[in-house]
Amino acid sequence: MHSRSELSGNPGGAPGACLHGGARGVDDTPAMVRRHDLTVALSGLRGDVVFDAPLEAVTSLRIGGPADALVTPADVRDVCRIVRQARTAHVPVMVLGGTNLLVKDGGVRGVVLILSNLVAMTREEDARVFAEAGVRMPVLMGFAAHHALSGLEWAAGIPGTVGGAVVMNAGTRLGEMRHCLEAVRMVNPQGQVRTHAAADLAFAYRHVSLPDGVVVGAWLQLARASRSHIEASARSYLQYRKHSQPLSQPNAGSVFKNPPQTTAGRLIEEAGLKGARVGDAQVSTRHANFLVNLGRARASDMLQLIANIQRAVFRRTGMMLELEWKVVGEGDDVDPHPHGTR
Repeated sequence: MHSRSELSGNPGGAPGACLHGGARGVDDTPAMVRRHDLTVALSGLRGDVVFDAPLEAVTSLRIGGPADALVTPADVRDVCRIVRQARTAHVPVMVLGGTNLLVKDGGVRGVVLILSNLVAMTREEDARVFAEAGVRMPVLMGFAAHHALSGLEWAAGIPGTVGGAVVMNAGTRLGEMRHCLEAVRMVNPQGQVRTHAAADLAFAYRHVSLPDGVVVGAWLQLARASRSHIEASARSYLQYRKHSQPLSQPNAGSVFKNPPQTTAGRLIEEAGLKGARVGDAQVSTRHANFLVNLGRARASDMLQLIANIQRAVFRRTGMMLELEWKVVGEGDDVDPHPHGTR
C-alpha cells in the first residue's frame, strides 16, 4: 500500500456505484469510520491510498467533501482484496466515476475507489471488444474506430468511463450502452470475479439492475464498418454536443431524466430558469438540463438549485423532474425555506 498526501490521475469506474454502502449498498454507512478499521481494510494493497482526500479534485463538477480514504487499486486483484478486507472490517466501499455525480460537502465515509488503473482493452473475435472499467469512453471509441468497429458513435463527447457507462446505462439521443453491451465483469461482495451476461440484466432509462459488487470490465458487441464513416459520424455528433452543451465548464452531465414526450431541458427553459443561480451553481445558459459550477459552488448550492427547479417545473406542469445525477455522501439536505433562484 502506497500512501500519499496528494491526488493525481483521472477518476475511473462507476459513478457512485457502491458495494458496502450507497447506491447498491448492503450495509449502512457508519457515521464515522475508525482509522484502525481503514488500515485493516487497506492492508497489503499495491495501489495508492490518500487519507482525508478532498473529492472535488476528482469529480467533473469540481465539488465534494473529503473521503476517509481515496484508493486507486493497482489492478483487479487489488479490487478483490479491498472488497474482501473491507467487508471483514465493516468498512463501506464506493466506486467513484466523477461524472453524473454530486458528492455532498461532508464527504464520504469509508473507502472511495478510483479505477483509473483498470485501462486494458482487447479486440476479440466477431467484432467484440473487452474494456476494463477505468477506460475513458472517448478512448474506447477511438480504439473501436481504429479497428473499424462501429456501435459507439453515440458516445462522442461523453467524458465518463466504461464502468460508469455500464452502471448508468449511459446514452444519448443516438443510442445507449445496452445496445452494445454483451457481458459485465464484476467483483462480488465476497471479493470474487464473476461475469454476468447482459441478456440476464434488466435495463431501463439511465439504469441497469446489477448484482451487488464492483464493475471492473465489460464486453461490447460492435459491428464492422468503414473507419472513415465511423470517424465522420462521431465527429459530427461531437460538434453538435460542443454547440449545444456546456462542455468547457465544470458540470456532471444531464441533471434530470427526460420525462415522456418531452425533455427536461425544455421544461426548465419554459419555466424561465436558464441562467438561474444559487451561489456559484448555475443553470447553464447553453442547455437548461445542465448545471455548471461557476467557480466556488458547493454541493448545498447545487442541491438548492435542483430543488428550486423541481418546484418551479412542478408548479407549472404538474410533473416532478427525476434526478439523473447520483447524490452521495454526508451533508445538509435542501433548505426547507429556499431563498429562490435569482
